[in-house]
Amino acid sequence: MASTPHPSTRRIEGTPRVIVTRALTPVVETRMAELFDCRFNESDTPLSRDQLIEAMRDADVLVPTVTDRIDAEMLDAAGPRLRLIASFGAGTDHLDLAAAAKRKITVTNTPSVFTEDTADLAMALIIGVPRRVREGVALVRSGEWSGWAPTALLGRKLAGKTLGIVGMGRIGQAVAHRAKAFGLDIVYHNRKRLPEAVERMFGATYAASLDDLLAQTDILTLHCPSNPESHHMIDAQAIARMKPDACLINTARGDLVNQDALVEALHSGHLAGAGLDVYPDEPAVDPRLLEHPNVMTLPHIGSATAEGRAASGDKVIANIRFWADGHRPPDQVLDALL
Repeated sequence: MASTPHPSTRRIEGTPRVIVTRALTPVVETRMAELFDCRFNESDTPLSRDQLIEAMRDADVLVPTVTDRIDAEMLDAAGPRLRLIASFGAGTDHLDLAAAAKRKITVTNTPSVFTEDTADLAMALIIGVPRRVREGVALVRSGEWSGWAPTALLGRKLAGKTLGIVGMGRIGQAVAHRAKAFGLDIVYHNRKRLPEAVERMFGATYAASLDDLLAQTDILTLHCPSNPESHHMIDAQAIARMKPDACLINTARGDLVNQDALVEALHSGHLAGAGLDVYPDEPAVDPRLLEHPNVMTLPHIGSATAEGRAASGDKVIANIRFWADGHRPPDQVLDALL
């Protein structure tokens, strides 16, 4: 006798209603509209909490992004219709996964497609901050540049410096691969040590503790998820353990860094600069960071390539199609049977 599919993966009769919370690329939206009963956000204005709840009440499938924070209270208010959250993006810290499991809602994401793109941007900051690129651009645009001079805008060379990588997953390893070509010595801290063969490939040395990593690092780059354990992992005490004139790069999540401690270290001169693509209160950026001459501030564009966004959209579509046909989606984050 054939087993009965779980309600969260049972084939949908008819076309599932899919509500997308932000504007996606035209090619992705066109394909989604061909396959599903879609509602798109034509204005691309982030939905409010109440609007997200309303969308979940009216959808079989919700396609949120990392800007949409969905907690247990919102899921409780969503009603019974919502069966799949097909998130656009690799991160899932904006979703209450335990609450979704309790309500038998399947959750998917789009892993791996942004690895190279994010590593490229991290590398741009790893190069740009020590070489004071932000200051150089500002000087030229001000019209006050008086020409080349032997002592003007002296930065720091990369070769021979130590790059400390916190989080040696896919993105961290992609950064290590790039950094090796620039002659950087690589030290990493990770929950689990990598196999020796992988360490040899990158020429990377394992630091068993974060404190040990910080003491060795000229440039610190963060590539770990946001969770209670990593919240403010780079605080005043951590920054104090870093070398004077070190640089901090963050393309992961804004709440990994205590922003007040970072600002204080920059203003005191303990840190030479910072490269930031993420912030704790996005889209707000602390004016003190904007004012500092050697802080490169980017608008969360680590994954912003046409190719990456198209690939992420393709994964969302595949996850919805598998689910609608009664199969386990290929990128299921949480098993709703648990």
